[in-house]
Amino acid sequence: MLSDRLSLIKPSPTIAVTTKAAELKAAGHDVIGLGAGEPDFDTPEHIKQAATEAMAANKTRYTAVDGIPELKQAICDKFQRDNNITCTPSMVTVGTGGKQVLYNALMATVNPGDEVIIPAPYWVSYPDMVLLAEGKPVFVDCPQSVGFKLTAEALEAAITPKTKWLILNSPSNPTGAGYSADDLKALAEVLRRHNHVYILVDDMYEYLTYGDFKFATLAEVAPDLQERTLTSNGVSKSYCMTGWRIGFATGPQPLIKAIAKIQSQSTSNPNSVAQYAALAALNGPLDFIAENLKAFDRRRQLVVNGLNAIDGISCAMPDGAFYVYPNIAGIIGRKTPDGTVLSDDSAFVSYLLEAAGVACVQGVAFGLSPHFRISYATSDANLQTSLDRISEAVSKLS
Repeated sequence: MLSDRLSLIKPSPTIAVTTKAAELKAAGHDVIGLGAGEPDFDTPEHIKQAATEAMAANKTRYTAVDGIPELKQAICDKFQRDNNITCTPSMVTVGTGGKQVLYNALMATVNPGDEVIIPAPYWVSYPDMVLLAEGKPVFVDCPQSVGFKLTAEALEAAITPKTKWLILNSPSNPTGAGYSADDLKALAEVLRRHNHVYILVDDMYEYLTYGDFKFATLAEVAPDLQERTLTSNGVSKSYCMTGWRIGFATGPQPLIKAIAKIQSQSTSNPNSVAQYAALAALNGPLDFIAENLKAFDRRRQLVVNGLNAIDGISCAMPDGAFYVYPNIAGIIGRKTPDGTVLSDDSAFVSYLLEAAGVACVQGVAFGLSPHFRISYATSDANLQTSLDRISEAVSKLS
């Protein structure tokens, strides 16, 4: 009954962890979930008000397949204002979340056997979307020693005549590592030598950056590559609108038209009311983002310092997003109190859930072990309790 392609993919590990934590809580267990990539702040009032007004004005009917004209123009204005990227509404697509935009792009362009370069660690959905499009994910390890980032040399070595896309995510899920303008310029030099390679840029965490790190995107630092670049973004993370499901992108017109064609035969238009809410988000005040960032930055430092104080754990300070990706090489091989050997990061994460009531995501899900991911998009109290529990659980290892 089921298709062969279904066997190529697996359910999202991050969603699975969040679901498992919720089930344990519902069953009465004391579990703190650190798996969800979702801000714990509410959607700002002016955005919710725009949705209310849209419903009152009966803006609840079908819209253009890939976005209302007003939202597309606001997206153009955003790209010009924030990224120095010039585009027209015909170069913009709006989808049901950033994930759909990426999925549509791959489905519209990838032929069987086409290769897609994916730096590892990566967001869990990238490889499976490539596989569903009958492409071949090509993973390039980007360990902590290189800042979890793709280098020009590694990119050059990964490109073949079959390469169709390179996927770049900055700041990164799961590591929070960000590509500076200089990092991107070095990659651009390689890409100029291979004009058959397109670049899919995922900037979903653009506004969530810390300290001295300055966000940059590829089409901004290498405008000559804009005709080969799909720059995707959305309102989910920065605007605290995960459930509204609005993502968007700009790219060359033929690609944008192809994405709309795919979308017309799947979901059709994104939710009409959510589009008007996104319009208010893009055109409205951004002061709430700065306030949220203060909390995220405080949590970032709390978690990194707390993890680095635990024997066997080494955690890099992220540039952005709301994740840390600690290295647990110093813990692999240790034994739990019942004699179980922690042979990999999956075993360690299982131990934390069972012994400490802390739900995290194993590094193997993101393509680079031995690590695990913590989302610090939760309260300071939850984070401190989690750190205390993790420390106690690790202290019991031998």
